[in-house]
Amino acid sequence: MTEEEKAVQVVQGRVKWFDPAKGFGFIVSEASNADILLHANVLRNFGQSSVADGAGITVRIQATQRGVQAVEVLTIEPPEGITLPLGEDAGMLSSEDLRALPLEPARVKWFDKGKGFGFANVFGRPEDVFIHVEVLRVSGLADLVSGEAVALRVIEGRRGRMAVQVQSWESALRPREDAPVEVEAAR
Repeated sequence: MTEEEKAVQVVQGRVKWFDPAKGFGFIVSEASNADILLHANVLRNFGQSSVADGAGITVRIQATQRGVQAVEVLTIEPPEGITLPLGEDAGMLSSEDLRALPLEPARVKWFDKGKGFGFANVFGRPEDVFIHVEVLRVSGLADLVSGEAVALRVIEGRRGRMAVQVQSWESALRPREDAPVEVEAAR
């Protein structure tokens, strides 16, 4: 391997497409003349099994003999310009109100991308939480797998609890860069 192949750089781009069944997809970035390969294993190391087309993504890339490849996912942002399909269920909640909702740990019961919805079970609660495919997409995900651990922001809708944001469990555990840091006093 040459020194050039070993060089790793951080780039920002957008997911061109990702197919969980094929196990790969591509990222486009102004920092690279070629499409950047995003392999499912690299995405899984970030804690997600899928990513929505058009999602913003920051990755570490490496040029190889086969082309430019992502070697680590650093951040994923939902696609731009999409609004939640909540209708009157969201009532008068602003985007700040939605972000203020607590993240609830859950496990995917089932999700059918073809039907456009699925359900998850929040730990310690008996009722299911409805997950719409567009909420998943707005959250930067393309699909969910039964048994997958996720973190949900949930509201009470007319028909019961429904997710307004879905995050992979691993990404929900990562501290946000803009989150306040608590410092414990020395004893």
